[in-house]
Amino acid sequence: MSDRTQVYLITGFLGAGKTTFLNRIIETFPKDKKMTLLVNEFGEIGVDGTLVEGDDIDMMEISKGSIFCVCVKTDFIKGLYELNATVKPDVLLIESTGVANPSDLKKDLKLPIFNDRFVFKEQFCVIDAAHFLDAYQVYASLEKQIASSTTFIINKVDLVGTETIEKIKHIIGQFHPDPQFFETSYADIPLNRFFDLGLALDQNKLARQASPPMTEEALDQFLEDMLDSPDLEITPPDTLVSTAYRWRGDDLEQVRQLARILPSAVVRAKGFVDAGRGMHIFNYVMGTWTVEPTDIPLDKIQHKNVVVFIGPPESMDGIAEAAQAGDWTGQGVFQPYIAD
Repeated sequence: MSDRTQVYLITGFLGAGKTTFLNRIIETFPKDKKMTLLVNEFGEIGVDGTLVEGDDIDMMEISKGSIFCVCVKTDFIKGLYELNATVKPDVLLIESTGVANPSDLKKDLKLPIFNDRFVFKEQFCVIDAAHFLDAYQVYASLEKQIASSTTFIINKVDLVGTETIEKIKHIIGQFHPDPQFFETSYADIPLNRFFDLGLALDQNKLARQASPPMTEEALDQFLEDMLDSPDLEITPPDTLVSTAYRWRGDDLEQVRQLARILPSAVVRAKGFVDAGRGMHIFNYVMGTWTVEPTDIPLDKIQHKNVVVFIGPPESMDGIAEAAQAGDWTGQGVFQPYIAD
């Protein structure tokens, strides 16, 4: 265990392939090092945490909004404080929600309550080559993610042509004089360029002055004062909401039919569905969708036959109308940026 925690952030719009990239890192991570994952999901019900592969993974899940916005900012800071005080991992790997504005992360990691534990190393931005150009015209969060990232993984290049890839590079190049690009499918990049953990972690063993632990009341007061700071970026870049529907059908064709008639404004949908012949995962990204078998153990899937949809508020009525074509029951609409 080192005296420092290296921090890597994975950003990218909804459905870009962040979890796939996360799993690639887990596959190659040294077994003698300690890593903690922080998986952040926009919806009220989390799905991505279930898709994380590997046994005995130390993982924190924060849903119901972006860790960089006011809705769950305090949960994020409290989670970091717990890591600093008790877990003390060698590496913290953060997968942010697809609509995050990660501009404040470096500032967050330098908060005095963390006692200089966290060392920011890299921010990856996973680009969905098949949908980026359409999404970039609509969602401001993509611009925020591009502007604050340093390494760009242009993913799903097997689905597009060279002209599209060059357009994506041109847009990113407007924010960075010399961006680092990787063109790939399934987020397969040479990870050894970024995770030279043996030497790097040894160098992190530097003396740090220990601070006495904060009481819960003191931590809450610190967070309250932090949220009152006028220079804190806690406003979401895009107005999106999520809704969940429970499915009680017995034919996967109902799921496919729903996908065909969803409003075009729906950005993302994901969930595990079972018609009695094995669990499948429904995966929808801006009109492109699949319903495929999954070998994820059933006891790991917490929300069976529940699909989470994300889109602008005006798409919610269209989702409800599409759900009438099958045996779907709405679980309510969740807007993470509006207090109850």
